[in-house]
Parts: sequence; C-alpha cells; structure tokens
Amino acid sequence: MNMETLFETSPEHKALFERIRSHCLSFPGTSERESHGAPSFFIDGKKCFVQYRVNHHGDGRIALWCSAPPGMPSVLTESDPDRYFIPPYVGHFGWIGFRLDRGAEWDEIAGVLEDAYLSKAPKKYRKRPE
Repeated sequence: MNMETLFETSPEHKALFERIRSHCLSFPGTSERESHGAPSFFIDGKKCFVQYRVNHHGDGRIALWCSAPPGMPSVLTESDPDRYFIPPYVGHFGWIGFRLDRGAEWDEIAGVLEDAYLSKAPKKYRKRPE
C-alpha cells in the first residue's frame, strides 16, 4: 500500500495527515517538501524534523519518523515497543518511529511533533508553541 491508496481507502488517515501537516507548518520557519519519497517537514528549508511514511519498503507501518531529544528513542522503544521503533537510515542519528496505525491519540501525536521540531530548531525558534 502507498500513501495514495491509503488515503483513497481511509479518509480518517487522510484527515490525520492533513492535521499533522497543519501542525508541522504552524511552527516558525517550517516548510514541506518530498524527501526520499515521503512528505517531509523542514526548518528553514534545511533541517528535516519529521517524515510521514506509509509502508516504507513493505514494512506495513503507517508512521512518523521524527527527530527526537537525546536519550528519548531508547526510552520510548523500551516503554512502548508496539508503537515506537527505531527507523532505518535515520535511527542512528537519534530519530524515532511512531506508529499511527496503533490508535494514537492526537495529544500524543502533537507532542511527538513538537519534540521533533524543538530537537532541531535553532535557538530563535525554540520557544515551546502555545
């Protein structure tokens, strides 16, 4: 399954992606573009902080790949391995995978997005969004 098929068969996932997009673009200095085949969100057009992934190389997941604060990937994957995972390619840079196909609540998704943003944002943007 790819993103287009997912959105055709699941309006809920399309609506969730639009909410994720809106939230990511509400942070100062952010933009969106495709990177490595996935919708990705950047700070000042340079630093990627989130990617939206659907069935990456057949893994069956609908997930966010997010930059994370130091130490958080291991804490999250140990505390909730059903929803958090270390993503390929970027995991060794301190990124975390967060499954959207496991009943995540919006408050938790928003928190993951905010932590990802703050972990990459320059000082001028690091004021926590209200």
